[in-house]
Amino acid sequence: MLRLLQSIFGSEEIKGGYPESLVKEAIERAVDGTDPWLRTVSGYKKKLRPAVIRAIDHVIALVDRLPPPIAVDLERRGDDPLLKAFFISLDEMRKVFGNDRNLAGFLREAADVPEKIFALLAMEKNEKVIFGAELSGDIVVRDVPQITVSFEGHRLIDPSGDQDKTRRLLKRRAYDHLISLALRRITMTKMERKELERRHALLQSKLNILQRGGWGFEGAGSVDSSDIPGLEEQIGQIEAQLLEIGGDDRMFEVYLDILIEVLGRPEEHLWGKKETLILDSTGIKRNQVASNVHELTFPELLNSEGRRFVLLLVALSGEELRRISG
Repeated sequence: MLRLLQSIFGSEEIKGGYPESLVKEAIERAVDGTDPWLRTVSGYKKKLRPAVIRAIDHVIALVDRLPPPIAVDLERRGDDPLLKAFFISLDEMRKVFGNDRNLAGFLREAADVPEKIFALLAMEKNEKVIFGAELSGDIVVRDVPQITVSFEGHRLIDPSGDQDKTRRLLKRRAYDHLISLALRRITMTKMERKELERRHALLQSKLNILQRGGWGFEGAGSVDSSDIPGLEEQIGQIEAQLLEIGGDDRMFEVYLDILIEVLGRPEEHLWGKKETLILDSTGIKRNQVASNVHELTFPELLNSEGRRFVLLLVALSGEELRRISG
């Protein structure tokens, strides 16, 4: 798969202009990543093709919009306000980069440590309300509500010795993430159907017993016939839901439709935005820039499941990284 997506996500990408052979391989990747039985649907390749091309276009644009990497000096945080906001101290920054599993794996497998290592730094932004003190003229006002912002869960993704390669790997990852979102929806649909079928079987069994006059219950013949209309209504509702999900003869068509919907409308399932915050040196939100207050702009990645991540491309010294990792 890496070879395939290195070819698709190369340096000469033209929107929608991919070799047909590679589009077909991307289609098979989507099927393998969700449910291989989708191949039993007649014309699945033709049906998936436009959605796959749109998904590829989307993830290429998504990654290409990431700003150039920020150089990280592991000897000091420097004056970059983003790094100062993302790491509370130099020790924390060195610990994150020195203990990251992906970076460690890359260094372990590399024949020669590159001079520069590029990776995507991903974090989660947390905001909480605290009560602090502020100056109002010459008066100190206490117990003032303040919003403090912190960044946690730092991890480095797709490190390599070449920025273009890291961006290609990120495009592959974004494409695969769309597939995983489709898989989760397919799995939920399967679970919903199984639960409906289970409830349907239970209700149908009870209805059959009631209609037979109480067979199987103690005190046969004491059946309350008023239960029957209610059970019939519940069964009818479940059958309608089962029909909406799809019958056994077309379930794979339903699953294919889910995959097509996610890949064909990728901007609704995985998208990026720019976040701008004005923070002071302690991570408290402010209204305007000052000597120790900076306006920070950084990319965020969001998905349709409500997850969001702060992203930053970074460039590291291979020698420094090997030294603190060793």
